[in-house]
Amino acid sequence: MAEAGGGEEYLFKIVVIGDSAVGKSNLLSRFARDEFDHNSKATIGVEFQTQVVELDGKEIKAQVWDTAGQERFRAVTSAYYRGAVGALIVYDISRKSTFESIKRWLDELNIHCDTTVARMLVGNKCDLENIREVSVDEGKGLAEEEGLFFIETSALDSTNVNKAFEIVIREIYDKVSRKILNSDSYKAELSVNRVSLANGVDLSKEKNGALSCCSR
Repeated sequence: MAEAGGGEEYLFKIVVIGDSAVGKSNLLSRFARDEFDHNSKATIGVEFQTQVVELDGKEIKAQVWDTAGQERFRAVTSAYYRGAVGALIVYDISRKSTFESIKRWLDELNIHCDTTVARMLVGNKCDLENIREVSVDEGKGLAEEEGLFFIETSALDSTNVNKAFEIVIREIYDKVSRKILNSDSYKAELSVNRVSLANGVDLSKEKNGALSCCSR
């Protein structure tokens, strides 16, 4: 969802996707609360947190959604993706298999999102350089191939976490400013597809970008 009220405040829905245990929940908690849980367990169902960011003097509310990447949670995808205008597709630089899954996650994103979504490829856990299995160049190469922003992060030591979200939020904001997401038909679609959640948890329901070089 990309909404602007009378006071020029915006609400952007951003989804975080990727295989289980790549650090999605800790990226979210680091961005929203500046916290890291060393004992983080697999997320059950869907949850979201909201963080307020200011751009060009306007208040942007980023509603960031997190769900587990395990196959048994696929039933949540329809509601999870609905209305998303931004996505972080996350892999673990120390586990090559999570990088190899990125194209599958991109396919899923394309199936469920019929809006122009700002997409960021995130190589998380860059603090694990000594056991790295995916090179920076491999990440950059895939991002260039798929037209994604790219960055490497560490939820553990905070490296580039805020920057990753802020680049996506800025891209969404720029698109809204150019009226790409502000058409009457898009607003009508939003009103039909609104998902109401109690206490930020729903356990019952189920592409264009420029390249941003990573820095550590």
